[in-house]
Amino acid sequence: MSESTHPMFDPANLTDQERSRLKNLEGLIEAGIEPYPARARRTHTIAAARALYERGESAGQEVTVTGRLRRIRVMGKMSFADLEDGSGLIQLVLRKDSLPDGFYDNIWKRLIDLGDFVGATGALVVTKTGELSVEVREMQFLSKTLKPMPDKWRGVRDQEKRYRRRYVDLLANPPVRDIFRTRAAIVRAMREYLDNEGFLEVETPILQPIYGGAAARPFITHHNQLHQDLYLRISFELYLKRLIVGGYDRVYEIGRDFRNEGVSFKHNPEFTQLEFYEAYADYHDVMRRTEEMVAYVAQKVTGGLTITWQGHTVDLTPPWRRIPLRQAILDATGIDYESYPDAESLAAEMRRRGHDPDPRSTWGKLVDSLMAKYVEPNLIQPTFLIDYPRDVSPLAKGSPDDPRQVERFEGFMVGMEVCNAFSEINDPIDQLQRFVDEAYRARHGDDEAHPIDEDYIEALSYGMPPTGGFGMGIDRLTMIFTDTDTIREVILFPHLRTVKDSGEDEEEAEEEAPIAQ
Repeated sequence: MSESTHPMFDPANLTDQERSRLKNLEGLIEAGIEPYPARARRTHTIAAARALYERGESAGQEVTVTGRLRRIRVMGKMSFADLEDGSGLIQLVLRKDSLPDGFYDNIWKRLIDLGDFVGATGALVVTKTGELSVEVREMQFLSKTLKPMPDKWRGVRDQEKRYRRRYVDLLANPPVRDIFRTRAAIVRAMREYLDNEGFLEVETPILQPIYGGAAARPFITHHNQLHQDLYLRISFELYLKRLIVGGYDRVYEIGRDFRNEGVSFKHNPEFTQLEFYEAYADYHDVMRRTEEMVAYVAQKVTGGLTITWQGHTVDLTPPWRRIPLRQAILDATGIDYESYPDAESLAAEMRRRGHDPDPRSTWGKLVDSLMAKYVEPNLIQPTFLIDYPRDVSPLAKGSPDDPRQVERFEGFMVGMEVCNAFSEINDPIDQLQRFVDEAYRARHGDDEAHPIDEDYIEALSYGMPPTGGFGMGIDRLTMIFTDTDTIREVILFPHLRTVKDSGEDEEEAEEEAPIAQ
């Protein structure tokens, strides 16, 4: 190694297995083999090669398959190996006499390691044990691995390391790969449903001069050339409703939102959300569409309408329960929040009943805390809580039957909120007053209050038809469909604290015996 070698590849800092692999890399180079070639030859994926056999077309068929070596068994002048690509696994059969002179003894047995990527060319055959295999006559080296593969039996057990080095987690734990295939299927089914219903998929700004659409703290950044502070969006809402004003009747977006808030089993600062907006619809219409869409997704992803989550059987069949928020909190706590119209009186009643409210909370946050602590955890089957207080819903249309309430619902299942929706305010004067009320709260310490967006008010002034709006967290829905109890399991690269040393333990590496006779 030269003096300029980074400490990461300094042999003094490597394990025995890593030093062996580095030595094998040098051996490949000395043998005139490019360890990281620019191109790979492939005629079939492994799944496609297997399909040839299933169709009875494999007799005498030669294929070139590529992938990672997952297992190697050397038996004198003959070897067996398992090759894996993204579509499946196939056995390789290598005979010394069938390969180029010197390759078997000098390259295959000495310089190849588990985890290396190779291309194998040969005829499809079936071994005496009935195993479909490629009888290799030529092998192309594609990529040298310098780290040993994780232990296929014990996997990677430390959760922090699994999330921090997801690539190792995916290598070691095939069920984790299945989670993200399911996630992709959920998103694909949502798009299919909405496209079939005449919705237009759009993209709205991630960097926004004024954040809005939710009660959350934003991340702030700065555009140097424009000398302008910008915010990572917390929601798509206000931009999607501008598109309703502009003449689209049905729009949706699936993308990232960012909220500068705490992390928990159901919160990540960066998360994926679906939002749709439908002209001439109200929150009752959106409730029906929500049930229909989730049922459609379930049928596409699981083949049925029931799923199992942490021992609970959850029935997604429409219609879902509908319970007024006021009634749900009254039943769970004995507190009728409408009898206590300000934060002081509501907090006092909560303390009288043995609760411990945050003395800094606004009235709306106290109501939300009662719901979150005493109602939400018990909503296992799909349930809509409906008709929320006006004070906690600055973008929702007021109820014509009760001026203290708005036409809003949140959807829950497995003790977790999964969606939020309402009949949208389309009165620009009412919306401006709501923004002014929020600004008052902001001046008095509410760091999640909604800012005034004058351009949005101007958009509403051009006229927006009655509209129903909806937002759903893709991550949480994936948690439910994959029976996982933390959001970190369904985000490929969740946010984690920076640590000085996140090196994995040696016990996670698979112990490898020398590949020899």
